[in-house]
Amino acid sequence: MDQALDYEVIYSGRKTLAVTVTADGQVIVRAPERLPKGEIRKFIEEKQGWIRHHMKLSAERKRNQKKIRMTAKERENYKKEAKTVITRLCRIYAEQMGVSCGKITIREQKTRWGSASSRGNLNFNWKLALMPEEILDYLVVHELAHRVEMNHSPAFWAVVAEEIPDYKTRREWLRQNGAKF
Repeated sequence: MDQALDYEVIYSGRKTLAVTVTADGQVIVRAPERLPKGEIRKFIEEKQGWIRHHMKLSAERKRNQKKIRMTAKERENYKKEAKTVITRLCRIYAEQMGVSCGKITIREQKTRWGSASSRGNLNFNWKLALMPEEILDYLVVHELAHRVEMNHSPAFWAVVAEEIPDYKTRREWLRQNGAKF
């Protein structure tokens, strides 16, 4: 290894090693509880290229990020708008897709636009209210598709494609432009 990487290890009951680079460039390793530290170091060395690449991407995103400045009142208004619009879209698309959904929550996550629980509850980032309508549609369909497939398998993407045939274009737009929000 040419230069030591700083990383945090989180031990849990998992069976495999995994590494992630957070939005702020931190390296997190998730490891089985009794895994020797030497194996973790070896894993980090093997993944060094991938880690450095993603650290660089994270730094670039941070540099290029144009923060949207708004007052607390404006932020609250966008949160209310997001709740109204997203709830309406969830009802429309859930009916079209033949699925149900539980509670719909609007939050301000740093690294996610949406998520779905196995109980059917859906979470969305309020900043979606600032994005073009077709991106919002894609995110709602994406999370509702998890009511059919709780993964990102080809079967999951087929469910998304039934409603949003150009989902790849919308997904790419989000990757390219999401950090601006």
